[in-house]
Order: sequence, then structure tokens, then C-alpha cells
Amino acid sequence: MITITTTDDLNAFCTRAHAADYVTVDTEFLRERTYYSKLCLIQLALPGKDEADAVLVDPLADGLSLDPLMALFRDESVVKVFHAARQDLEIFFIDNGVIPAPLFDTQVAAMVCGFGEQVGYETLVKRIAKQSLDKSSRFTDWSRRPLSDAQKTYALADVTHLRQIYEFLARKLEQTGRDRWVAEELAVLTNPETYITRPDEAWKRIKVRSNSPRFLAVVRELARFREDMAQSRNVPRARIFKDDALVELASTKPQSLADLGRSRLLLREARRGDIAEGILTAVKQGVDTPKDDLPKPDTSRDKLQVNPALADLLRVLLKAKTESSGVASRLIAPSSDLDAIAAGLRDVAALSGWRREVFGEDALRLCEGEIALAAKGRSVEVIEL
Repeated sequence: MITITTTDDLNAFCTRAHAADYVTVDTEFLRERTYYSKLCLIQLALPGKDEADAVLVDPLADGLSLDPLMALFRDESVVKVFHAARQDLEIFFIDNGVIPAPLFDTQVAAMVCGFGEQVGYETLVKRIAKQSLDKSSRFTDWSRRPLSDAQKTYALADVTHLRQIYEFLARKLEQTGRDRWVAEELAVLTNPETYITRPDEAWKRIKVRSNSPRFLAVVRELARFREDMAQSRNVPRARIFKDDALVELASTKPQSLADLGRSRLLLREARRGDIAEGILTAVKQGVDTPKDDLPKPDTSRDKLQVNPALADLLRVLLKAKTESSGVASRLIAPSSDLDAIAAGLRDVAALSGWRREVFGEDALRLCEGEIALAAKGRSVEVIEL
């Protein structure tokens, strides 16, 4: 097992990779105690079976520069293959400002090819490569050195089997003409906006039961403060205070340290010092927010008049389309999209792109009474009216 610890050796491998059709990539990282992921290991493999075709790169090695790898990631002639790429891409974008392109995500491709929803790598290894994986090293501390042989073997398996999986799925997509479906799905993963966390927008991720603009203004300021502090200290958000404590603070609107001391959910360390002062300031800013600057929650779907019978028919149609196409139903249309269509909305994902071809067109025709559904044995057929 080859472990690269110098820039020269990484450059030599990447020079070979520039001449390859693709390179498979995976990472090992830690994030339990930090806001940003700490990159601990990079696994790379080229087409072929030689030992030199699959390597480990140690980003923690003194003096190692990842510039040769970033140059490879920018090379449009080499496909970069990942499985469930989002977290890996976030690391490379945050640390280096680079999103590998062109990109192929075997998890996305597998869903399009009929392997189910969010299929795991281990499942694909068993079903496509006909191999089994030893997952005993999965939750080890990847920042500790030296790495054990078991860790190295585990890490390399994440890119060596990926070669066969990629080649199988790429062929299947080409045969079925669904490669552009995958390209549509990957647009989100390759968009830099996916990996930019803006403190001003952090409040939108908080689950609340009230849509009161004044309450949401306090939530917004607390979430903004927490995000700023978590980023500056490089600690998880929950180390500042958890979501349930944030909602409690927005409800009680504490004005003093004594008020903070009465919180049921706030951690002890958040009741004093910089965090406590920041909380009180954020609450005051939320309470004093001018009326014109109050948050405006999206309530467009709150009062949808859903036709329940039509929604049920759409679910039957979706099941039929799922069976005939082999594509996971949740990937085609989640329940919220079906209800929206049944309520008359048309600006939904299930009615655009490849989803419109697979399901959306007939969904609209069903709503207009142009087609009907009929049971035939264990299947459902579409009937023209």
C-alpha cells in the first residue's frame, strides 16, 4: 500500500492521472469537534490493477502541498468519481476553493439506475463488484499517526472497488440514455453556493412552530450570532448552544444574565462570558428590528387546498412509474410535490427536467382528466381517455 507524503510524489501520481479517463476519489476526515471538517486522508485510484494505481495521500504530512491534486481536479479531460460526494466536495471547496469537474457520483447514478434510495457504497460493492467490505475501521481516529494496516486497507477499498462500480454504472447510463439525468442531479453538487454557509441565512434551518415575524427576527439574530461564533472558533454549532435552546431563548427573550440563568436548555458555559453577552445582544437586536426588516417566512404552501383523491391517484401513478423506470420514487417526487400538484401548483421539481419525462407529463394529464389508471394483475396501467 503506497502512502504519498511528499509534493513530488503526489505530482508524479497526478501526472499519470492526467492521462487517465477517470480517477476515483474518497476522503477520511473528522468533524465531531470542529465546525469545518479536518481532512485526514485522501484515497485515489486510476484504472488498472497495479499497486501504483491506487494510493493514499497524507494531507497531514509536513510540507505536502495539494496543488498537484487541485490541478487534476480542474482537468476537464479526467472524470472525478466519488460516492456520496457532498461532504468530500465541501472539504475541497472550503479548503482550496476547488470543485472537481467533471464529476460522477455513484450514489446518484445508482438511484437513477434502479438501486434504491441513497444506496450505500457497501451495497454497491456487494451487488456490482461481488465483494464484501471490512467496516471495522470506519469510526477510527483518522488524524492519528501512524495509520494501521487495517485502516489503510479499509481506506483503499473505498476507491479500488469504486472503479468497477463506476464503469458498470457509466455503461448502464449510456445504454439507457439516462446520463443527462445524472448530470441534472449533479448540478447542485457542483454549485459553489451549496457549500457556502451564510450566517444571515442560518435561521432558515431552524425548525420552529411559530411564524410570528418578531419571534423569527429573534431566531434570525440568535442563529446569526451562533454561526459567526462557531465559524470563528471552529467549533460545532451545538457547542455554542443547541437548536432547542435557541428556540427557547427566542421565546423567553432574556434581557439579563439573571434571565439566562433561568433557561432550562442553555449549557452552563453559555450563561456567562462572550456567549452570554452575544445572546443578550442578539435578542435585543431581534426585538428592536424595524418592522420593514422583519423576516418574511415562506407560507405559500401552508394553506394549500389539496384534493385528497387526486393526491392518492398521483401516488398510484408514481408507484407505477417507479416500477416501470426502476428509479427510486423519492428521487422522482417526494410526497410534498405530489400534494402540491394535487393542489394546483406547477412550480415543483417533479414537473421539470427528466422527472417531467418519467412522471410529470402523465401527472399533469391525470390532473386534467386526459388519462386514467387501471389495475392489471399486480401492475397499474395508464389508459388514454
